[in-house]
Amino acid sequence: MPASLTPLFRCAVLALFVFASSCAQPVKPAPAAPEIIPAQAPAAVVPAAAAAAAPIAALAADAVPPPSAEKLDAFIAETAKSSGMPAQQIRNWLGQARYQQSIINAITRPAEGKPWKDYRPIFLTETRISQGRAFYAEHKSEIDKVSKDTGVPGEIIVAIIGVETSYGRITGSYRVLDALYTLAFYYPRREEFFRSELSHLFALAREENLDLATLKGSYAGAMGFGQFMPSSYRNYAKDGDGDGRRDLLGSTRDAFASVANYFIGYGWHTGEPVFLPGSADAGAAPFKPDDFVAKYT
Repeated sequence: MPASLTPLFRCAVLALFVFASSCAQPVKPAPAAPEIIPAQAPAAVVPAAAAAAAPIAALAADAVPPPSAEKLDAFIAETAKSSGMPAQQIRNWLGQARYQQSIINAITRPAEGKPWKDYRPIFLTETRISQGRAFYAEHKSEIDKVSKDTGVPGEIIVAIIGVETSYGRITGSYRVLDALYTLAFYYPRREEFFRSELSHLFALAREENLDLATLKGSYAGAMGFGQFMPSSYRNYAKDGDGDGRRDLLGSTRDAFASVANYFIGYGWHTGEPVFLPGSADAGAAPFKPDDFVAKYT
């Protein structure tokens, strides 16, 4: 979850609007949460030279040159040290990664870059609000328990999931390995951040026994109901259902506990205002220029 003001906190403000009139009687229940695909071991180890050359074939169709051997070798060495995954295994996975031009296209024109006046109507619809009420009603006991334990309001937990994935309906169709590989080596503007996230992905796969060949998420590599980046998954995910796993893709209880824990990790204090109301100085003239378009960061 990049940026100085994290998406979850930006969404928290929106959450207050989305659930201003929630907690009404339930409507049609939301669909069941998606199931996580069982983890598998990566393909059999192949010679290092062949594995390193694999991205070349993958990129040939798009005429995009592969990352330099120096960059790949440095990344592999550093990631092997930080993640605990063997260097050869990392090299094999990178050999299976695919450059996706659509990911570059998507990240250069993100919906989150819209001004608030355009962004707000996308989410504040009767359909989304009614779906949120239904989702809350369906999972009320689980959400209320997390809220009681953490102090993070249930309506905010639900609204975050609603904004991020439409209550678990849309969790992303990109292979996370491809997304982070593409952004780590072909998006210079934020390559340092995405290389770090790619490194975290390998550590996460080892820790949570995730299958990188099938793991799906957003074009930026975010995963699950709350769209956690790999580093946030590792740092803030919780085992909410007590099964010994932190499954943010298939367990709603884990997702609810993790969203709340993310807020706590970033300084949530129960009972304090989410944002401060703006006020003008007494006697100040209205600011209404005809050509002004507000920009929010």
